[in-house]
Amino acid sequence: MTETTRATFNPFAPGFTDNPYPHYAELRQANPVEPHELGFWALWRYADVFEVLRARLSVEDRNVTHQGPMASVYDEVYAEKGLTAERVQSMLDRDPPDHTRLRKLVSQAFTPRTIQQLEPTVTQLVDESLDAMADAGEVNLIDALAFPLPFTVISVMLGMPETDSTRLRELSHQVVKSLEPVPDEATVRAIVEADIELAQLASEAIAWKRRNPADDLLTALINAEDPAAEGGGDVLSDDELVAQVLLLYIAGHETTVNLIGNGTLALLRNRDQLELWRDRPELDDNAVEELLRFDPPVQMSRRITLDDYKVGDHVIPSGTFVIANLASANRDEEQFGADAEQLRLDRHNARQQVAFGAGVHHCLGAALARLEGRVAMSRLIRRFRDVDLAGEPEWNGRINLRGCVNLPVRVG
Repeated sequence: MTETTRATFNPFAPGFTDNPYPHYAELRQANPVEPHELGFWALWRYADVFEVLRARLSVEDRNVTHQGPMASVYDEVYAEKGLTAERVQSMLDRDPPDHTRLRKLVSQAFTPRTIQQLEPTVTQLVDESLDAMADAGEVNLIDALAFPLPFTVISVMLGMPETDSTRLRELSHQVVKSLEPVPDEATVRAIVEADIELAQLASEAIAWKRRNPADDLLTALINAEDPAAEGGGDVLSDDELVAQVLLLYIAGHETTVNLIGNGTLALLRNRDQLELWRDRPELDDNAVEELLRFDPPVQMSRRITLDDYKVGDHVIPSGTFVIANLASANRDEEQFGADAEQLRLDRHNARQQVAFGAGVHHCLGAALARLEGRVAMSRLIRRFRDVDLAGEPEWNGRINLRGCVNLPVRVG
């Protein structure tokens, strides 16, 4: 295959968001280290993706030498609002030492013990949803279980005041479109509007929590302090609090919705694996790892080179935006064997999946997502011996946070 005919990443091809995996397989084989015509580089193989995630690269957009076509639009829209796009960001978008400081403070309120103590709450919420599903007989699993579970859990965990969950869901859906490649100007404007409204809601929640402290994550974040910081105790500023709360709130449910939805769909399309998990409780943990590998809730991560970065025979120039495709890496035959395209819940190395990233930016909420996915899906398939698709799933059309908006399921 010549350079001019080599396969290239085209997420806008018809049907791509319904099933991107054949395209990923083609790219792993034909163009694994891809300099894309839109200015970024893309990595498709496991070894390259894993290495770039662990390398000391940047996540801060200011280090990109050649900005994408929409960067100036973000600046213009924020300026119209009297704001700057260079506002305080969450730890997800900060490099060390800022990332190290923020993650250390947030981690104090996000301990393994905290997650472990949430299991009875998660189990109760799942069982209540399953009871309602039993009464209904047929449901959209996203609305009946996949969305309300993680949304309620992160709300309880944070100790958020009473909120309009429908509006928050709409705003969250809009903001995460910023993670999609090359949005159009109208979408950028909608993203900025939603971001501003969410920041205001978070500020109001923080102010309320200062007046009503409790034994919850938001109070802990307000009080989080690093006694080892130079010059005395280090706490989160008001702007940093808003940024971290929004990260936890949005990441705390958007991705887990996809884990439960995508995972359940994979089980229903692979009945032998559903029955295997149902009959073997010892697979509970490994099954979630394999479902994360098979169809991850986040398809790609991004990094920015600070120096020339070598991948095989390729040299990616300094200041370049790099896409590390997690979903493609998770299906790489070189890492997971000749049957990498197949779902196998007893796969011995399923935990090597990179759905949660790797390195310093490894997902802080990975333990919570695993807990919610394990409890939700294991109890679903064991509660209902008769569970099946009631129609074709409808995908959300996203390239990165790819999942279902409608997953019709019949139970009995």
